[in-house]
Amino acid sequence: MSDKAPRREATYEDLERVPSNFVGELIGGELYVSPRPRTVHARAAFRLGRALGPFDRNPVGEGPGGWVLLFEPELHLGGEALVPDLAGWRRERMPELPDVTALTLAPDWVCEVLSPSTEALDRVRKMGAYAREGVRHLWLVDPGPRMLEVYRLEDGRWSRLGAHLGNVTVHAEPFEALALELAPLWER
Repeated sequence: MSDKAPRREATYEDLERVPSNFVGELIGGELYVSPRPRTVHARAAFRLGRALGPFDRNPVGEGPGGWVLLFEPELHLGGEALVPDLAGWRRERMPELPDVTALTLAPDWVCEVLSPSTEALDRVRKMGAYAREGVRHLWLVDPGPRMLEVYRLEDGRWSRLGAHLGNVTVHAEPFEALALELAPLWER
């Protein structure tokens, strides 16, 4: 006989009680609370989002278009609440952006900017959740070693397409039409 009390599944009400200066996520029935991103993390996410901006324009506009891109959207997927740093949906799947606080349509692409305090969560729990929900593309941006990792979902598993270090220019799926300079992501 065990002296341990059974673990209570975390609920959305638990998530709502997380102070606004933290990021709360529900994954696998557990509540994860992380500090707000540090400045280096936030700047890398902002600059990456800005670089991908041409993809967020209407298909008839200038640039490649065809995507809806969002910073830190709350995703309610498979009973979980996830908050990636960036996420994108192809316009064929999301022709109009709904005016909601949380989205239930899985993105086509997510990007997590890694921090020492969240790296294990991002690499294990969240990558597993994104694969389960059919997110097709995943990027991990790590300002520490200055690295971009690019993944594609194939047969329910992540295939690493590449790891790009330093101040290189890459053509990374699904935004390979863009010559993406990594150097601005690492500038302090």
